[in-house]
Amino acid sequence: MQVKITARHGHLSEPAQQFIRDKAEKLLHYFQRLMMIEVIVDQKEEEFVVEFLVSAEHKHDFVATERHKELLAAVDLVLDKLEGQVRRYKEKIQDHRRRTPMSGEPDKAELG
Repeated sequence: MQVKITARHGHLSEPAQQFIRDKAEKLLHYFQRLMMIEVIVDQKEEEFVVEFLVSAEHKHDFVATERHKELLAAVDLVLDKLEGQVRRYKEKIQDHRRRTPMSGEPDKAELG
């Protein structure tokens, strides 16, 4: 998985970039099929705007944006949003695979 970090209207220190990379890679714990994560950090006046663009297999993308006065807090808030999106998507595709075809007969698991 590739992590691309872009800074607008400012510069990110190497420790800040490493922190963002480490946090972004934790998304792989929720979903292994992530291809690329693009992080855009924009410093506007007194706050940071952090946007994550996550690309997964089969052209499925996740996007989350958050603003906060502290960069690390903004990254944590964005990742909370993304974790929810990725978790819901993973559950959706797993549930889809487990469903039985629509037939007139009840599933054996439903009969108990």
